[in-house]
Amino acid sequence: MVSNSDLTSSYAIDFGTSNTAIARWNIATDKAELVRLPGLSQELAALPPLIPSLVYVEDAQKSQIVAGQTVRDRGLDFANDKRFFRSFKRGIGTDIQGFLPELDGKTLSFEQVGEWFLRELIANLQGETQENLQSLVLTVPVDSFESYRNWLMGICQSLAVEQIRILDEPTAAALGYGAADQELLLVVDFGGGTIDLSLVKLSPATSDLTRGYILKWGKKMLGDNSAQQKNTARVIAKAGINLGGADIDNWLVDYFADTQNLPKSAIITRLAERLKIKLSEATSAQEVYFDDETLETYKLELDRSSFEKILEQQGFLSRLDDLMTEVLQQATRNGVENTDIDGILLVGGSVKIPIVQQWVKQYFDEALIKNQQHFEAIATGALQVAQTVEIQDFLYHSYGIRYWNRRANRHDWHPIIKMGQPYPTQRPVEIVLGASTPNQTQLELIIGELADLGATTEVYFDGDRLITRAVSANSTVVQPLNDSEGARTIAILNPVGNPGSDRLKIIFNIDPQRYLRITVEDLLTQETLLNNYIVVQLN
Repeated sequence: MVSNSDLTSSYAIDFGTSNTAIARWNIATDKAELVRLPGLSQELAALPPLIPSLVYVEDAQKSQIVAGQTVRDRGLDFANDKRFFRSFKRGIGTDIQGFLPELDGKTLSFEQVGEWFLRELIANLQGETQENLQSLVLTVPVDSFESYRNWLMGICQSLAVEQIRILDEPTAAALGYGAADQELLLVVDFGGGTIDLSLVKLSPATSDLTRGYILKWGKKMLGDNSAQQKNTARVIAKAGINLGGADIDNWLVDYFADTQNLPKSAIITRLAERLKIKLSEATSAQEVYFDDETLETYKLELDRSSFEKILEQQGFLSRLDDLMTEVLQQATRNGVENTDIDGILLVGGSVKIPIVQQWVKQYFDEALIKNQQHFEAIATGALQVAQTVEIQDFLYHSYGIRYWNRRANRHDWHPIIKMGQPYPTQRPVEIVLGASTPNQTQLELIIGELADLGATTEVYFDGDRLITRAVSANSTVVQPLNDSEGARTIAILNPVGNPGSDRLKIIFNIDPQRYLRITVEDLLTQETLLNNYIVVQLN
């Protein structure tokens, strides 16, 4: 069994685009609760103790930052200053179009800013609790590329934490709402950076299932007892896009820039965000701000009807419809119909927007919709993974190998693992390769993560604003996973290979921790060159 001392040192972090939540286990109530960190957490009594995902860099060389609520308390989020960062999570692991600032002689990346932010949270958490973190669960968006997860993994590996797990945000939300066994739940997770839909079923466990996937573990597996029965959360369908509250803020900024000739600045962005929040409760709202440096006064007014017209002009609801269609079609292919769904769970600050709630009601009976734990469900649900829950999941992206397309005279990609593949794999995938040039001494294999062919996301700068938008994709969008010196080579050919004959048989399989493993057999020498070798961890 898991001891009380183990439970008190178990934490979960929901790192969000706009806000971040940290949960821990309260042994007195036997429930998960959000952690309040002085200076980092907002102190409004009516709201949960969320940590604004904000960073102000005081000294880049010394890694000195101001983070969370302190940024707002000091008015640094109103500063038109390249030292201020918001929505930086969206830039992590992406190919940014534009420039990144240089501060104190150091060129910054969003990965660096994100790392500073998370390390500041963990350092404050350890200082506040006066204990080491023994178990940590981190959540990620459904649509995140492997580069984001790898970035997160790199940070985690250097932390003094015994065991670290990673979990999709919607799956965590289903657990956080405390749904009953056998319930089939659709989670609508609409936060600051993404909207993710996930159809999850909670059910009793069987002994051969795996728990999420583990990034790091120490000599003892904290909370791991194979004899202990655990509940399971089986993911039946999931889909997500890079569209969130930060995009809506930017659309409002663009509206006021066009109608009132206001600057696209940090001040206007913050006022637009406040207007958006007010319009979730009222039919009209206004924000006034006096800049004591420029002596300018900004006044923004908007009613809900005009707000919804702005959303309509951006194709907002049609993008949500496409996403819902995708996840419901996945469900149908897995034998689940709309009428089988027991509950709809709304998560994230953006689900409070009335037109979003109306959109959900177009698909489902209002009696099925649960709308109470917008901010805390993900963090508190993720914490349960370390305690009582196991996860059955599938791969969200497809994967392929790079080859030379002679007809097109360019490199192309051959799919080997399809999106939706459960893991661990039951039937390995086999391919046969030959040499492509005379007297070839080695063979390289590059694995790529294949994005949705219908659309992709472009990330770019508009002034000092980080913007994401969906763009059409006429070809496969690929993110190579092992395209680096030393990682590509899978076999040394001895004797050398020549075109015209099969030389290597490669067997692919995926283990319970989502590692892609290969076995390589030389057909000429009948030797096994690699046996169950780990190439990369999949998404």
